[in-house]
Amino acid sequence: MKRNILCMGAHPDDVEIGMGGTVAALAAQGHKVLILDLTDGEPTPKGSPEVRARESKEAAGILQAERITLPLPNRYLENTIENRKVVASEIRKFRPAYIFAPYPEDAHPDHIAAGELAEASRFYAKLTKSDIPGDPFYPQRVIYYFSVHIRLRKEPSFVLDISKYMQQKRDAIECYRSQFEGKEKLLDHLFNENQYWGFQIGSDAGEPFFQKETVGFRNWPDGYK
Repeated sequence: MKRNILCMGAHPDDVEIGMGGTVAALAAQGHKVLILDLTDGEPTPKGSPEVRARESKEAAGILQAERITLPLPNRYLENTIENRKVVASEIRKFRPAYIFAPYPEDAHPDHIAAGELAEASRFYAKLTKSDIPGDPFYPQRVIYYFSVHIRLRKEPSFVLDISKYMQQKRDAIECYRSQFEGKEKLLDHLFNENQYWGFQIGSDAGEPFFQKETVGFRNWPDGYK
């Protein structure tokens, strides 16, 4: 069954860093993937709204995903009622089966707010008798990816093998030249993390995910390792 999958990030490049390989894998399987940036990520030392928009569009194209960037304020993102309504309206329009969002424990306040907004907006999207545009809708799951600024070591709920999609992830992240120029060691660290998680599941590369709700199988999957 093909599904709509919503991947939320506080900033353009968050989704690519945390789950770019998974986005490419989902798109290759025929799912419709929407990357929803809550802010444009600017200002940054070498970026601008126009440059960041070009970079993020290019990156989404590489991953075969659609992209929407909301006008919420970078550096001041908050889990407010009004912001919940904004995100809930996007959920109602796209009607995703699953929402992916940043793990809400981080040094970056925007990442914390984005993770909290995913869960709260999921709930708001199902409300009846509200002023939120669109028909009520309730996604099945919120799944958290790790795109953090602290040395966090959490046991994931599962790890997805992204070995076949690692090059797409690299290419998508490298679109953000304004953010990563001269930061080759940081990129090496990010990709080494993917190798580490791949090793944990017996593959070349992996991306870890966390769920608050228990993961269950109806049938033993062929891909289980």
